[in-house]
Parts: sequence; structure tokens; C-alpha cells
Amino acid sequence: MNPSFKLTLPDTVERVECVLADFTSIARGKTVGVADFLSMQGCRMSSAVLGVTLTTGVPSDVMGPIVPTNFTDLHMVADMSTCTLRPGRPQEATVICDSMGVLHTAANGEHIAATDLSPRSALKQVLTRLDTMGLQATVAPELEFFLLSRNTGDNSIHSATTHPVVAASPWPGAPVGEVFTECNSVERCAGFDAFFDDLYAGCNTLGIPATGHAHEASFSQFELNFAPGPVLAQADAVFRCKRLVREVAAQHGFIGSFAPKPIDDDPGCGMHWHISLQHTDGRAWPHVFANELGDSAPELQHFIAGMQRQTHSAMAIFAPYDMSYERINHSDANPTHATVGEEDRGVALRVPLSSAAARRVENRLPGGDSNPYLTLAAMLGSGIDGLEEGQQHNLHVIPNDHTEALRLPSNLPQALDALRASADMRRHLGSHLVDAYVGIKRHEHAERAALANPRLEWDFRHLLHLA
Repeated sequence: MNPSFKLTLPDTVERVECVLADFTSIARGKTVGVADFLSMQGCRMSSAVLGVTLTTGVPSDVMGPIVPTNFTDLHMVADMSTCTLRPGRPQEATVICDSMGVLHTAANGEHIAATDLSPRSALKQVLTRLDTMGLQATVAPELEFFLLSRNTGDNSIHSATTHPVVAASPWPGAPVGEVFTECNSVERCAGFDAFFDDLYAGCNTLGIPATGHAHEASFSQFELNFAPGPVLAQADAVFRCKRLVREVAAQHGFIGSFAPKPIDDDPGCGMHWHISLQHTDGRAWPHVFANELGDSAPELQHFIAGMQRQTHSAMAIFAPYDMSYERINHSDANPTHATVGEEDRGVALRVPLSSAAARRVENRLPGGDSNPYLTLAAMLGSGIDGLEEGQQHNLHVIPNDHTEALRLPSNLPQALDALRASADMRRHLGSHLVDAYVGIKRHEHAERAALANPRLEWDFRHLLHLA
């Protein structure tokens, strides 16, 4: 037993929740007693969780070829730097785990390890690459979500078939509610003060660096802002925050949803990421993307060029469901091309107006339904490629260029084909992970396509609660 495990746990803790993020970024795991947790430095769990779909479907090209059908146990090793109390439950701790162990030997004799199928491990590999270059990244997400209720038809002018959701009521029997999009309304936000109070309290317990919120540009949509921070910690924070939003909303009697496009005529749900780089060698001016005079450095353009070149193959990560492309193809709110521009919210890769020390790029393509670990791994990996290729292979960055060369996949099958064929994404994420991810997403697509009304019967049944 590692003594540091015991020292990290508060005396009040009787049980520990061990979780890992699957490809959909749902928390999978189990709760174990303290004695068992300490003896195993985590817990053990079936490897089946690495190969199932959002709806617990079993893709034939994943289960067997990649994940063993005898469901070998994973050793879920606790990362004690993430150990904290569960919000409102002083008797329970929660900890993020890394999956370890050899799953099985493939037909070609190659060993497939649990880490090969771990989104968190993929991100760690990219961060190791950045570290060997003497660099670190600082990132900050903007996390959008909806507060909704199912349309029962009682108090809506629309039928539940054409409009399955309505704006959440701030409290049971509230005499006011949102009936049209109230963009940036502080009054509408104030109606949900009790929800946000509980959300911030949970964020404080879990170490999520939430700094503020606002009503966004869609119907009953809100945005939570984060302070900038280290990459892995921010990915962990977003993973935890999505679950927290859903749980706190349920406790208040409504749905907290990251579904990509639940409202037909309004913008969808985004997860925008701001990225900057710093040198780690102790130099007086550590900022990579600008000089002390305030001028953008060539490295900023190189980093953006790498992201721009590989965005086409990363779209299945940024937009992981069929419904995600309804968000992308709503062109007045989400870019359909890998465009670049300064202080322009209509492009995919935006350079916000900022001080030299805060010079950064914002990727506006990822949706609220995306996996934060895979999204950051894809973005940083492609940006690093741009830095390394810099002088020889840097792409020309063209603001507002809507040429065919920059067009992004317009549906999930196109995006999955691009991901599967991408040598770049296989380097960033690992070939086994890419194959498993593509297999899972194709299974979900086929399951949805077989339904008479896919949007109503699949998207609103599953994504409203689980995206």
C-alpha cells in the first residue's frame, strides 16, 4: 500500500468513487470502500467500458479485434492529484483514474494495452512531446450548455413532436420563463441563481476554475468561463464539469444538456478552447506567441497553420455525433471551413485582441459534446506539427478564405473517413484508439440511421442527457 494514498484521503471518507473518461467523456467506474481502494491503489473494472457506444452498443469491429471479448479486467490506477470530496457528500471522495494493463494480443502479435484506448493517456503523450521541446501550454475553455425541460405539451405553443424541449423553469411553478432567445440577459441568468450557486459550490469542491457565466446566443443557453490553466488539469475540469452541470440541473428539476443542436433555429452548443504557449527554461519573457513589444511572433502563425492543415481530419473528434453537424452547418454561428482571422467570431481559428502576454489562438470548432482529452490532444498535436514544420512547410494562413481546400466534413461519415485515413491523427492519438473510436462512432451512426425519426428517437433520447 502506498502511504501517500491514505494521507490524501480526509478522515471523513468511507468510500472512494473511481472514474475514467470513455470516448464519449461519460464518467465510467465504480465506488469502493476505503480499504479496497488503498489495497488496489484504485480499483479493477471490466475492459468492456473501453469498447461500448454511448448506448452500450457493442461494435463488432471493436469488440474482439481491439477489446477482448473475455472482458479482461482493467487496473484503474488513481491519480491522487485529482482526489477530492464529492460535492455535498463528505463521506465520499472521487478520483480520476488511468486505465492500465495489457488487454490482449492482436492477430498480428501486437500487444494492445489499456493505455492505448485511453483519451487521457493520449493527451499525456502529446504533453510529453511538448515538454521535450521545452514548452508548456496554457488553455482556457468556454463551456456552453442548455437548461431545458421536456415538452409535455401542457404549457407550450408547439407540439412535442416538432419541439421536444422547452426552456427550463427556474423553479417549480415560476411565473416567468424564457419564451424567445434572450441573448446576454442578466435577468434571465438571475432567475437561475440557485442553480448557479450550487454549480459554483460544486466547482469549488472539485477544483474546477470556473470564473463567471452568461446567457449565450441560443434559446435557454448559458456559458461557463474558466480561468486559464495547465492542459491536463483543464481537461479533467471540463470532464468533471459536464457531469456536474447535469447532476446539479437534475437536482433542481430540469435538464442540463450539452446536446450539440437541440434548438432548430438557434446556434448550437460549443466548447471553445483558447491556447497559448510558454517556454519552460526560465527566460525572462516566456511567451511564445508574441514578443515584448506586442507583435505576434512567427510561431503563432506556424502553430495555427498546423491546426488549420489538420482540422479536416480532426472534425470527428470536435463533432462526434450526427447531430453535431447540424450545429456546424448552421453557418451563421459555426464555421464550415478551416478559416483563420483576428478578432473575428465567424472563423474557425480566431486570434482574439489581447496583450502580448495573453496572445493566443481560439479554436471555435469543438462542440460541447466533444471529449476534452481527445480535443486537446488533436489541437495541440497539430499545432506542434506546425511549429516543427514551420520554415519549410508552413501553410499560408488566409483570413476568411472559403476555398474548397479549407472546407470541413459536412457529416459524420465524411469526418470518420478523414480521421481513419489520417496519419497525423494516428500519431497524436494512437492507431488503436483511432480504430476503436471510428468503430464506435460508425456503430452509433448506423443505430441512429435505422430509426424512422433519428433526431427525435436517437438525438433527443440519448444526447439530451449524455452528450
